[in-house]
Amino acid sequence: MAYEVIIKPSAQRDLDALPRREVERLAKRIRLLSNDPRPFGVQKLSASESYRIRSGSYRILFEIDDKLHKVFIYRVKHRREAYR
Repeated sequence: MAYEVIIKPSAQRDLDALPRREVERLAKRIRLLSNDPRPFGVQKLSASESYRIRSGSYRILFEIDDKLHKVFIYRVKHRREAYR
């Protein structure tokens, strides 16, 4: 069953601040999460029930609700800023 991908306002602001080319690459990666919310390369963050996936120099930070079949993307940050 496919997951619904929900982009929270904080992540949308992050995307709005990025160059269009980066947004297009990130959007492809985000769309793939609907079919497989834990693809190869996904890392569980130790501090919380969150995950991250790499896309070039950017990190997509998200949470998964398996009961509701939803993926909540809450941040999209450059790798040097992602974990602060």
